[in-house]
Amino acid sequence: MSRARLQKLFAALLALAVWQGAALLVHAPILLPSPLQVAGRLSALVVTADFWGTIGFSLLRIAGGFLLALAAATVLAFGAGRFSLLEILLRPYVLAIKSVPVASFIILALIWLQTSQLSLFISFLMVFPVLYTNVLAGIRSADRQLLEMARVFRVPWKRRVRMIYLPAVEPFLLAGCTTSLGMSWKAGVAAEVIGVVGGSLGERLYDAKIYLMTADLLAWTVVIVALSAGFEKLVLWLLRRILRRIGGVPA
Repeated sequence: MSRARLQKLFAALLALAVWQGAALLVHAPILLPSPLQVAGRLSALVVTADFWGTIGFSLLRIAGGFLLALAAATVLAFGAGRFSLLEILLRPYVLAIKSVPVASFIILALIWLQTSQLSLFISFLMVFPVLYTNVLAGIRSADRQLLEMARVFRVPWKRRVRMIYLPAVEPFLLAGCTTSLGMSWKAGVAAEVIGVVGGSLGERLYDAKIYLMTADLLAWTVVIVALSAGFEKLVLWLLRRILRRIGGVPA
């Protein structure tokens, strides 16, 4: 095992030890259950059909919201990079989405939409500005001399995108995804909690809070963290492969 992995393992074990020590010190499972108690509740939940149904419900909507935001942000950012008028027209909307509190959007969405679509809408809305501004910054960072040469030699737009813009956009896009992937899960689950969306992870957290089932609350939190981390790694891996393939570079 490499030194970096050993360090991560040590940090995780230390965190668990601190948690166990705090649980023993508090000595009140309703306030802070121990890691073993949370693991016991998690193992009991995993074998139920409702557990996987809940994960599928929220995963489909939160991941869907992120992927829709990624597609929309990429297309609109490339459009704004080519047509300055489009960037000017989009600017007020992007600034408004970045500035308005997520709770306000959740309340509005509860009026506009069915609760089952709440987490999809909020996930989309919260990550769109981050992805859009990052992709647009990547487009603006493209080598001006290469772009001028492409213009002089009348290189087709599609080839310019593939050979000049994509290499410039890639680090900005990946950085934006790294930031916004976790944000999409936080915002999506928060929306489910506030809207008490039936069959969702947010509803499970809400029920655990109402009935003071702290072990269940922490068990579902562990599930959310694991889903968020796994989804992030999958999306970044796929994006790198797709960008390399489009750009003609081996993955």
